[in-house]
Amino acid sequence: MSVEVDNEKWSGEGEFTQKLIDWFLVRPHISFVRVEDAKSSQSDVEYNFISNEIFLRFETKEYFERGKFLRIFPIRRLVVEKCATLQNIENDLALIEEIGPPDFADDGMIQYLHTERVVPPYQTKGYKLIELVRIYEVGTPSRG
Repeated sequence: MSVEVDNEKWSGEGEFTQKLIDWFLVRPHISFVRVEDAKSSQSDVEYNFISNEIFLRFETKEYFERGKFLRIFPIRRLVVEKCATLQNIENDLALIEEIGPPDFADDGMIQYLHTERVVPPYQTKGYKLIELVRIYEVGTPSRG
């Protein structure tokens, strides 16, 4: 099954963000990836701050569970389970050398703060590139 990608609201900036997206595209149990520029991106002479948000939807599996109503009447109910969670993704990302463990994570978000010094060719002074990436699950309540 191929992963659906929505990147219409993303400028394409952020090598670390692209590295994460590429990793999500080959992971099992991820069915949808949406990436967006966050409103907090800024640029200055000495630094460039990029903020991106990634939203994931996980595949689900369905099965029927049998039981009894009032301990007399047999019933069947449909159970839908996610095949992965943000906790699973966090654990898997922590094992990858180029990505590593997140700088912050909780039940609803994974956050990376990636920094590097960029010196363009033929220039003596560069700038600091700061890339903030937050990963959420699609359909969870807004945190803001």
